[in-house]
Amino acid sequence: MKIELVSPFHYTYAPMLLGGILRSEGFDVKISNTLTQKSAEIILLSLYSTLHLIDEDIKDFIQKNKGKEIIVGGPVSSCPEMVLEELHVDAVVIGEGEETVLEILNDGISDEIKGVAFLEDGEVVKTPPKPVSDIDRPLPLIPDDIGEENIRGANVYIETHRGCIGNCGFCQVPRYFGRKIRSRSVENVLEEVNAFKEKGCNRISISGGTGSLYGFNRKINNSALIELLQGISEIMGKKNVSAPDLRVDYINDDVLDAIRDYTIGWVFFGIESGSDKILKKMRKGVTVEKCLRGVEMAKEHGLKVAGSFIVGYPGEEEEDFEETKSFMEEATLHDFFISIAEPIPKTPLSEEVLSIGTDENTVFKRHEGEYRVYGLTEAEARYFDLSLCGETNKFFPRIVDPNVFETHLNEARKQGEEIRKVTALLFKHKSSC
Repeated sequence: MKIELVSPFHYTYAPMLLGGILRSEGFDVKISNTLTQKSAEIILLSLYSTLHLIDEDIKDFIQKNKGKEIIVGGPVSSCPEMVLEELHVDAVVIGEGEETVLEILNDGISDEIKGVAFLEDGEVVKTPPKPVSDIDRPLPLIPDDIGEENIRGANVYIETHRGCIGNCGFCQVPRYFGRKIRSRSVENVLEEVNAFKEKGCNRISISGGTGSLYGFNRKINNSALIELLQGISEIMGKKNVSAPDLRVDYINDDVLDAIRDYTIGWVFFGIESGSDKILKKMRKGVTVEKCLRGVEMAKEHGLKVAGSFIVGYPGEEEEDFEETKSFMEEATLHDFFISIAEPIPKTPLSEEVLSIGTDENTVFKRHEGEYRVYGLTEAEARYFDLSLCGETNKFFPRIVDPNVFETHLNEARKQGEEIRKVTALLFKHKSSC
């Protein structure tokens, strides 16, 4: 029985992880990132974005491989009913899928297996997910061309732990992996880093939701994180390691020193808003003052700081948006990333978006202010305005020339269109998602 793991467009980490487990169990398995006709009898399709469910290339791929058993897994599994209806696949693996996939391959699709959804006589059969207790595992199935990948500057994001103690309303991590932190052993991670380096990886980033939660057990485990970063740095060289994603409320001097000493020297804070009202609505668990202090601390330790922001969150008024611009001006970040609020299925954000309808949703409401000549929605205009503010208030300010202006304008329109498609899909499947 031949099996092919397909990670459309990019090699994401989960299919490589699963491929390594299947290989260690004796299965004939390969991995690809192309949407071509496959020779394998079973296709394991890894999807991380709701947009994948309406992507015509992915739908064409499924049609091309009709007659083969196609099983979908990944973050889209939070609403398996939507996946089954939109893609017409054989089954959906819900949540963490390592053990579920093994059972399906050995015993077939069945309601006796935890963490699976499928259609039977036109009705959705769904069993509760099966979390994995021990996340140490065999080496992943690494493609030969992994060194050509470039995702935010890294060839691969290696998972060091699962779960997040936070409860952000827009985030899927605590709902997908839970709020208890499960960490891999340092030895298991370092063995994997060596394997990726041997396959041609030049830049590795560690991932797990919030980097400083590695080894967390009621408090930050400084020694575990330092040992991990030092070990990876000794293998890759510090200029080829990043540990970007941190919460401002889970940093300290030792953590920041370790990131400075053993990585490229960047931190990435999920700031999201400069309004305490919106931060509370997002369930961030931090204040604007705490965010500013986190940025200052990182700079004091010689680190460069990037921040992410979300605009168009339900309840965001003009005053809240202006406070976010003020934060951007005061923080003088080295870089920034902005997104229009995306309602990921089964998150509090998606529930709120479904409850307010489209009339009050800034992703749909036309902008009547300064940028109305560009035909933007209110959320798109806020994305565009904050982007221009970010460029001129960077630590090293950037001149907004016509190319920069057009790049941000086009991205605002693109994101707005994508979020409207996701929102329409949620309304279509409102009863299940």
